[in-house]
Amino acid sequence: MPKAVMYDMSGNKAGECELSDAVFGIEPNEAVLHAAVKNYLANQRQGTQSALTKGEVSFTTRKPWRQKGTGRARAGYYGSPVWTHGGVAFAPKPRDYSYRLNKKVKRLALKSALSAKAAGGEIVVIDGMKMDEIKTKTFKTLLDKIGVQGKTLVITGPDAGNVVKSARNIAGVQTALCTVLNPYMILNNTRLVIAKDALEKIEEVYA
Repeated sequence: MPKAVMYDMSGNKAGECELSDAVFGIEPNEAVLHAAVKNYLANQRQGTQSALTKGEVSFTTRKPWRQKGTGRARAGYYGSPVWTHGGVAFAPKPRDYSYRLNKKVKRLALKSALSAKAAGGEIVVIDGMKMDEIKTKTFKTLLDKIGVQGKTLVITGPDAGNVVKSARNIAGVQTALCTVLNPYMILNNTRLVIAKDALEKIEEVYA
């Protein structure tokens, strides 16, 4: 059974926390992880790129010069894609890049990402992750005490508003509710700092 080191809000070690085999102990499926990350990035695209085609550029429709006898190449219109300021051949137009993944695939991808982090010893659990006031310095001190540096994802329960607001101004730290996790978010961060109540909720939902 995979385990993670557990700390209290003072940064003191409070023992080890056993992680669910069904969520944190499976063999990561690389193909499914790739599909999930690709899907997430595709769904983030705005798809607003646009350019004018040869039929949309503002030019006269008059033929530039007669077809034969000038010694110049044939030309039919000023808006040709091969001319400066002409239209764009196969111009990009606004489109929707998003698509959906099967629910079972998404669940497997999330569990694969969590299992990969657990296997690498990159998960830290905080018991009682709550703060009475919004204090960035206090939360930064906690992260320093438990040895968490670099890109970090702090996973909180639903009642940790002060924690989220305290962590949002720390460079490299990202926060997320335990109910809105995705594989890209997990893999894109080096360490996971999970509140104990959030961990229990994740195991309850995905086990």
